[in-house]
Formats: sequence, structure tokens, C-alpha cells
Amino acid sequence: MSKNQDNNIEKTEQEEIPLTPMEAVYEWFSAIIFAVVIIFLVLTFVGRQVSVNGPSMNDTLQHQDKLIITNFLYQPQNGDIIVAAHGENYDDAIIKRVIATEGQKIEIDYDNNKVIVDGKTINEPYVKGATVRIPDPLEIPDKIPEGYVFVMGDNREDSVDSRSNIIGLIPVQNIIGKAVFRVYPFDSFGSIQ
Repeated sequence: MSKNQDNNIEKTEQEEIPLTPMEAVYEWFSAIIFAVVIIFLVLTFVGRQVSVNGPSMNDTLQHQDKLIITNFLYQPQNGDIIVAAHGENYDDAIIKRVIATEGQKIEIDYDNNKVIVDGKTINEPYVKGATVRIPDPLEIPDKIPEGYVFVMGDNREDSVDSRSNIIGLIPVQNIIGKAVFRVYPFDSFGSIQ
């Protein structure tokens, strides 16, 4: 075979056959369906956006901050900021910080403004204000039961949280996800501690 014939064969193989209008529509439709499925999977298993409502997490989070949360392989840990469904008393999900998880003992020393988990005062540089007594207090169990977490807002003077019977302990199954990233306002864009 001559060199000229080799070049002609390569050119023929490289030329694309134009799609019919029906094939082009099918390709576009397939790409759109694939994108929708990927977005659904990401939002279901990796992350979704929520808005902060109210001052209970000040100064860490502000009212109307937009957050990305994830529940992908998530197990609650002390210090995590979580979003939990609590439809019995609130229409919207609540955003609080995990203070104690199942099996841990929690005490609140209101006189000395301390939260004690498993006998150790926890370091809480994120707290705004004093940890005050709130109306209708929850009788805290000796140990957090299996499948529950104890949560508090960072703004301890203006947060209805697990200290109250209104919220109480949060079932782990009600946790929608962990807040990992703030996307708005743009001047506070970044990861959340």
C-alpha cells in the first residue's frame, strides 16, 4: 500500500458523519437526563444548600447566611454544626452545634458559665454570651441515650436548644447534615468551624 493510500484511509476514518436532527435531539436529551441524575445524586448524598434563620448561632453564623451541608457517610461528632429536622415545634430545620453524643455525660454549670462533657470543661471559643438558664428546661439524662445528640446554639443567651423541652435531645435520624461551607455572604465565603 502506498503512502498516499494510507493518508486517504486515515482521513476517511477521522471524518465524522453528521448526525440526523433526531440523533442530535437524542444526544442533547441524554446529556440533560444524565446531568439531572448527577445533580440529584449530589444533592441527595453529598451536599445541599440551607439558609440560617435567626440569631441562635451568632457570631459563628448570621441570619440569612447560605450554607452547604453534607450527610455523605456522616456520623455526628462533638463540635459539629448540624442541621436537623424538628417538625414538631418548628416548620424549618434548626441549625445548632453538637455538644455531646450518645453515651456521653453532660453537665451545665450555669454559675461558672461552663459546659462539662464526661467530666471535662469543653473549650468553646465560638460561644457568644453566657450560658443562661432558659424557660421550660430539659431534665438532662445521666447519659445521652443511644441514637441522640445534645445540641446548643453558639449564642447561648438567645438560643432555644437541647437545654429546653421545646427542642430536647435530637434523634440522629433527624440530622439532615453537617454544615461544611458558607457560600453567602461572599465576604464570609469559606469553610465553617
